[in-house]
This record gives sequence, C-alpha cells and structure tokens, in this order.
Amino acid sequence: MTCTKLLPLFVILLIFSCQQKPKSADLLLINATVYTANDALPKTEAIAVTDGRVTMVGTNQEIMAYKGDSTSVMDMNGKFIYPGFIEGHAHIMGVGANLINVDLMGAQSYDEVIEMVKKRANETPEGEWIIGRGWHQDKWNQTPERLFKGFPTHHKLSEAVPNHPVFLKHASGHASLANAKAMEMAGVDKNTTNPNGGEVFKDVTGQPTGLLNETASGLVSGVIPAETQELKARKLQLAIDECLKSGIVGLHQAGSGFEDIAVFEDFAKNGDLKLRLHVMLHGRDSALLNAYFEKGPQIGLYDQHLNIRSIKLYADGALGSRGAWLLEEYTDAEGVHGHNVTPMSEIEAIVKSGLENGFQMCTHAIGDRANREVLDIYERAFESKPTISKDHRFRIEHSQHIHPEDIPRFAELGVIPAMQAIHMSSDRPWAIDRLGKERIENGAYMWSQLIDNGSKIVNGTDAPVEPVSVLASFYASVSRRTLQGKPEGGYEPTQKMTRAEALKSYTLWPAYGAFMEDQTGSIEVEKLADFTILDQDIMTIPEEEILNTKVLMTIIDGEVVYRN
Repeated sequence: MTCTKLLPLFVILLIFSCQQKPKSADLLLINATVYTANDALPKTEAIAVTDGRVTMVGTNQEIMAYKGDSTSVMDMNGKFIYPGFIEGHAHIMGVGANLINVDLMGAQSYDEVIEMVKKRANETPEGEWIIGRGWHQDKWNQTPERLFKGFPTHHKLSEAVPNHPVFLKHASGHASLANAKAMEMAGVDKNTTNPNGGEVFKDVTGQPTGLLNETASGLVSGVIPAETQELKARKLQLAIDECLKSGIVGLHQAGSGFEDIAVFEDFAKNGDLKLRLHVMLHGRDSALLNAYFEKGPQIGLYDQHLNIRSIKLYADGALGSRGAWLLEEYTDAEGVHGHNVTPMSEIEAIVKSGLENGFQMCTHAIGDRANREVLDIYERAFESKPTISKDHRFRIEHSQHIHPEDIPRFAELGVIPAMQAIHMSSDRPWAIDRLGKERIENGAYMWSQLIDNGSKIVNGTDAPVEPVSVLASFYASVSRRTLQGKPEGGYEPTQKMTRAEALKSYTLWPAYGAFMEDQTGSIEVEKLADFTILDQDIMTIPEEEILNTKVLMTIIDGEVVYRN
C-alpha cells in the first residue's frame, strides 16, 4: 500500500483517537459509593467535575480517563456521596438568631427556661431586650405550677427577671411569652384587644398572662429595636456555616423582606453566599410584592446562588399552640377550631396577582380546614387564568393535617406538599391529643399516600423550629419514630417513605420545588457539582444508625466548603 493511500487512514485514526480522549477535568472523586438520585443510573462509584459542573459519572476506570496534569483527585476510600442536600423549608435568619439569642429548644421545664433567661440577664445591661426561642410546653418533663389554657404564665419569669424586657418565641414561632417589663413597654394590659388572627391570653381577672398567640405576638415584637445590618450579616454567616456542617447546599428561605434580601445580595456579590437560596417574599408586605411584580421573578442570580420568584403567605397557625385551622374542633379543646391568620379574601387576591406575574405561591397551612381553603383558592386561580403556564408549582407549606378527600387534590392540581418529616417525629406523641386517633391515622403526615397519588414531597426541618439536621429528618421519614427511637415500628408505619423517596425528598424533589431540577438535585452530567459526603450508607444501614451518621464533606460548585 502506498503512502498516499495510508495518509487518509492515518488522519481518520487520528481524529477518532482525539474524539475518544476525554477533556481533562478539574476534580475527580473516586473509590466512593455514589447515589445519584437519577433513576437511569442510581448508583455508581466516581465523578468527574469541570468548571463547577459534573463532567462524567461512572466507574473509577471511566472517570480516571479524565485525569490530566492539573486534575485534583480525591480518593474517597469507600465513603458515600449523595446529591447535595436541599433544605426545603427553613428560616435562615432564624437559624442564625438561635445561635446568638437564648436557644430554648433543649429546655426540659419552665424552670429551666427561666434559669437560661436569668443567666443571659446577668450578662446583659439592665433594660436591654432578651430574646429567645424554642420552648414547647408539650415537650417538658415537668408541668409548671401555674398554667392557663395549657400554657405557662409570665409571673415566675417576671419575678426572676424584672428589669429586662423578655420575649420568648414558642418553638413553632406561632406563639410567644412576654414578661411584665416587655408587656409594659408594649402597652399590653387588660384593655388590649385581640388583633385579627390572634389572641392575648387573659386570666379570669382580665389581666394578660404573657402568652400571645399567633398575630398577637406582634404587639410586643413590634416594639423590639430594629436589627442593624451588621447583626443581620452576622446571623446569616452563622446560619450558612451551620447549614454547611449539615451537608446542606441549598435552602428554601420561607419569607424575606427588603432588608434580609439586601444582606443576601451583599453576600452573593462577595462570593460569601455559599448556599443556593430560593427566597420567598413576605406576602404581607404589599410594597415588597409590588416592587417585585414590577421587576418580575429573579432567577439564577449570582451563578445560580439566588432565586427570588416565590411568595410566602399564612393561612393558619401551628398545631402546638392550637392555632392550626381545623374543620372540626380540637379533641382537647372544646369549641376551639384554631385561627385563620390572614383573611382568605386577601390570600386569594395575592395568589391571583402572583400567578399573573409569574411568581410561585407558597402558603403555610397546617390544619385540614386551612389546607382545603388554600387548595380551593389555588384551583379557582388556575381556572380563572387558563392561558397562563400550567407549570406554576404552587406549594402548601407543611400540609401537616389534610382531610382524606383532599389528599389526591395535591397531585391533581399540581400543588407541591412541602412537608417537614421531623415535625412528625417531634410532634406526634402529643399531636394525637389535639386531633384524636381517627384524624391522626387518616389525615396527618400522609407522606406515602401523597407520593402514591403522584406528589413530590419537598422535605425540610422548618429550622429554627427544629434543628437544621437533614439526617434527623431523613430518619423520621423512613422510620416514623421519635429521635429516641419510639415507638417500635413507628407511628402509622404505612405512611413511611422508602429510602429512595426520602433521598429524593431532600435532593431532586426540592430542586423541582424551586424550578432547579435541571441544575441540581441529582448527580448527572452538566448539572452543578453539589455533593454531600457521609461516613455511612444511609440507604442500607439499620434505621437507628442513621442518627449516628456524620457529614464528612460538603461540596458546592466543585469546591469543598465544609470538611469535618
């Protein structure tokens, strides 16, 4: 064969050879067990990353082909890689606040709450406010000597801390306890009337007990001095660090105003907003909504680290404070049905405006009456605007107690249930007192039934209502037990999530709930290189071992942002 004939063959072989040689990657993660949350390739062992995105997913041999002279190779030594966890409903500034203020989440009694506040008072100049959050009377192991409607009164607190105004939010965030000094400064007395959607608890003599339920909390919180931007920045940084330690790469921020958004943007501009924030606007702020309706949804800002395209509304309160709005009265409170905290006509008007302007609606609804009312409003809005895109992905935040007839309506309407599995673990032991056996079994925390009907559950913790722990909520999702492991077999075990469902509820489904499933939520080629690395295989280990699992590393955009 002549050289002339060989030349075309050589060129073809050279081109073919070049086509087969992969481009060098920036980072290789090898020798791991990789759970992708991608049904086409659910499990593999290595990943290649270039320019902050996944280049290839496959075997060690396949991935090592992407090694070049400047490629960084991380040998995972058999550890476990998951798509970066996404917190589907939390209050990021509240997470930071709990790290600065008095964190009452672990208090086992009212006396312990008072001692914690007293300790802070001893370290605080007289007259300055003492703020705390996290107490929950149904979780105490001792009953206070003085109770009113099942809640503590201010008297013992006021006696222990008389010279500092004290404001202590309930763990749910839907009630608060104020001491005498705080009520005096706010002008709350026997003549104070109940605001719409709230209640100032008063004893038999007509004097306030210090307990402020739902919107009544604003009577005192409204006189607390405004936070500086410096304090907001400190809170945000602490919260980001806390989330990264938990393996969280993204967070759905459940309600923000102008000032908090300004801090988010400052962080993002400086490259300090490591998390991907999906921000819901405060629905009660008409000026805020009008400003964003004029601008339109803000999507993919700062290299996909900030989205502002949702609105947070409140239909009712919380179950613990008997503020959740029920169709039938509370089992443990005759004649009490909870609170509708925002007039439904106001919610309906904002829902229609949000739909017209391209914003996702995210409405807090815990009781079955609230869930039904919100579903009805969403349905009417969709029917009134049939030409608008059907890919609205409206959400109901919490969806905690749903009438059985309304469960299939979520999937039928395309409404996402954004539920926090850890609430079942934390609340179920006492929630049966509020709802009774039948309502608990047929309508509370109905994860499996919602999924079987076609819903994608967006999981989360509602931090700081609960600690921002993905692993605790994952454990609750698959076990339906308390964090103490009770009861054996779990509460209403037919409603457990499978482990595959629980993983998706913290990865792909919250990505979908934020319109980001094409960018994140699973480990696939061209998606963002966001990973959570654990020391145990939460997909196979015994349930009780899940809570002992440790986050070894959090990777965002191919960069290690937390290392244990």
